[in-house]
Amino acid sequence: MLAAKYYSNTDIRLEDIPKPKIADGEILVKVAASGICGTDVMEWYRIKKAPRVLGHEIAGTIVESKSKKYSVGQRVFVSHHVACNKCKYCLAGNHTACETLHTGNYDPGGYSEFIRVPGINVESGVYILPERLSFAEATMIEPLACALRGQRVIDVKRGQVVLVLGSGVSGLLNILVAGLEGAKVIATDVDPYRLKKAKECGADEVLHAKIADGVRADKVIVCTAAPAAIDQAFHCIDRKGTILLFAIPDENIKIPTADMWRREITVTSSYGAADDDLAEALELISSGRLDVKQLITHKLPLRKIQEGFRLVAEAKESLKVILEP
Repeated sequence: MLAAKYYSNTDIRLEDIPKPKIADGEILVKVAASGICGTDVMEWYRIKKAPRVLGHEIAGTIVESKSKKYSVGQRVFVSHHVACNKCKYCLAGNHTACETLHTGNYDPGGYSEFIRVPGINVESGVYILPERLSFAEATMIEPLACALRGQRVIDVKRGQVVLVLGSGVSGLLNILVAGLEGAKVIATDVDPYRLKKAKECGADEVLHAKIADGVRADKVIVCTAAPAAIDQAFHCIDRKGTILLFAIPDENIKIPTADMWRREITVTSSYGAADDDLAEALELISSGRLDVKQLITHKLPLRKIQEGFRLVAEAKESLKVILEP
């Protein structure tokens, strides 16, 4: 089968590799759509494990099944990370801290024609898609679930002022979720195209990042890896406020500890999503309560993956780029 193996952001090679063979309790899924995540173009992060087949936002059709739960022909979204639901982190509701979640994946990765879904993922990481939901829309389940998880961590509520720094895909998803919660949403970016999209996604106010320092927010969600955004988050957070590091720069950040202490500011992070977040994301998308189609700007065949990575890395007039093997 055809797969795209990542060596670096500018070196992604189409290779012919064996189609995975499944064991008892596993399924084989023919990939119909696979989203390119912003983390996939974070070269400093991804290159450490290169070469490998990336891709973790997939939807497709089951073509082989050795599981009693699922049948050939079913349309599914498959989560690449699943928790054990047994460790102290899971039992405390902190599933995204589970070691199993951090080490699991499907084989070989979403940028391929087929994936083998391990038994543990089959048990708790496969979601049947309603017929009305397209495969492209289904690739948005995982990124939306991450936004849901992050805002649950910082407890976004109606009436709060939420400042979203960076209006790429993750920023826009956070705008949609915060708006759904009834918060007042202010969004920033340096790009006019993305500011326009932020407004279309329901931001109450959009500002160029250079003029946002006067904002006072109860919650600040950092959705850009620009180090300057971290400094701005501390300028904009109100007393007793919370800063969520949804995206991270490739260098250690400086925290103004004295100011943080005096104003009782909380700084936290969120990573990934758990079962409940994914189920909620699927319901929000399939019910039409959140329109993710507006975030999908490009659909490309797998052989054009290098172009897809360029579009995502350049971050100009593109948002979610989806590969269709």
